[in-house]
Amino acid sequence: MEMFILAFTGLLGLYMAWNIGANDVANSMADAVGSKSISIKKAIILAGICEFAGAVLVGSHVTDTIRKGIVSPEAIASIPGLMDGDAATLLVLGMTGALLAAALWLHMASWTGMPVSTTHSIVGAVAGFGVAAAGWDCVNWGKMGQIVASWFISPVVGGLFGYLFFTFISKTILGRKKPAQSAMMIMPVIVFLLAMVVTLGTIYKGLKHVTKGAGWASDNNTLLISLAIGLVAAAASAVWFRIRLHDKVNLSIGKQLEVVERSFMPMVVISSCSVAFAHGSNDVANAVGPLAAVAHIFSTGAVEMKVGVPLWILTLGGGGIVLGLATYGYKVMQTVGSDITEITPSRGVAADIAATATVLICTRLKLPVSTTHTLVGAILGIGLARGLGGINSGITGKIFSSWVITVPAAALMSVVFFLLGRTFLFDIVRQLVLTAAAGG
Repeated sequence: MEMFILAFTGLLGLYMAWNIGANDVANSMADAVGSKSISIKKAIILAGICEFAGAVLVGSHVTDTIRKGIVSPEAIASIPGLMDGDAATLLVLGMTGALLAAALWLHMASWTGMPVSTTHSIVGAVAGFGVAAAGWDCVNWGKMGQIVASWFISPVVGGLFGYLFFTFISKTILGRKKPAQSAMMIMPVIVFLLAMVVTLGTIYKGLKHVTKGAGWASDNNTLLISLAIGLVAAAASAVWFRIRLHDKVNLSIGKQLEVVERSFMPMVVISSCSVAFAHGSNDVANAVGPLAAVAHIFSTGAVEMKVGVPLWILTLGGGGIVLGLATYGYKVMQTVGSDITEITPSRGVAADIAATATVLICTRLKLPVSTTHTLVGAILGIGLARGLGGINSGITGKIFSSWVITVPAAALMSVVFFLLGRTFLFDIVRQLVLTAAAGG
């Protein structure tokens, strides 16, 4: 029975990872695909490699028992009247129910093509289980308030940066009489900004589990490394753009704009891949964290704040993410990359720089931020740079609505699954927990 429950939870973890790939990862490649910089097939291959590498190679090998500190295991253990093994049993049932609830909500969102936050989904589900198990006081409502604040902070800041970056590109390159000539001067500056924020994002977000405590990864050193890489990339790109564009300056404006837009394509692909890598290293925990908690309880019978994540669980999560992207990610790619506003390579670059910079700044300031919300906000910002008519208000309204109902929807489903599990499976799971605590 223990192996059955663990296998069932493993399948739920795989299902959750599949949904993360279908929704979150599709976001990371949406502007690259929407701008025609890369085909869907190639995007899936590249994002799959980057996501899997991020999840398995540099994903955290230690995860919070309950994601984001929304509910403390001590709150579950302090429920009056519990006997030996009861707290661990409640945690197993709660984590399993939360995983199923979050995965189902993500599946419904992906089915309708709505980009939602997987972190918010699992957090809402965990909060629902916590309230059902131990009452309202067991939930860290301060943390929940931060999550609600992120609904506004992420898209607003991302949208502002997206608007500013694309306005800069429009005025300095696309709106000039000779855009090819202007591009030779301005594009190295854009490459510098892109290379710097991508490097910072890769180190701070993608490699944070590896560089934690490493002396060379101090803030000052990381900034110097990013500046150096940005300068080298800018110098190399200056040569490349001059070779590519110097004989195009006398073409018609339309032809020049076509060549300039094609010159942005490699940057969109590179930035999108970096987002996918950072995403894999961080958000794989949304899928495998609850699974790791259940596996740890069945191994030791103990409830702990942080537990180890075996390589097989990281591999399961990484593989599930790639599978979800490959089989179902096209729906969210369509929404984010095409339906909100028209995406061109230059707009894709502006959106990626804006989203990455926003996540970095908010993370360093310890402000709540959602990568999904930030990227959608950045795309809205570049759409608004063209005027209100540049965005699809109907799609935008549906996206905002899906964001608002994510936490309560996941929470309600989690409550239902937890209550069903406590009613029909409590005694069976408790006996397994007691057996594990006794050492077999």
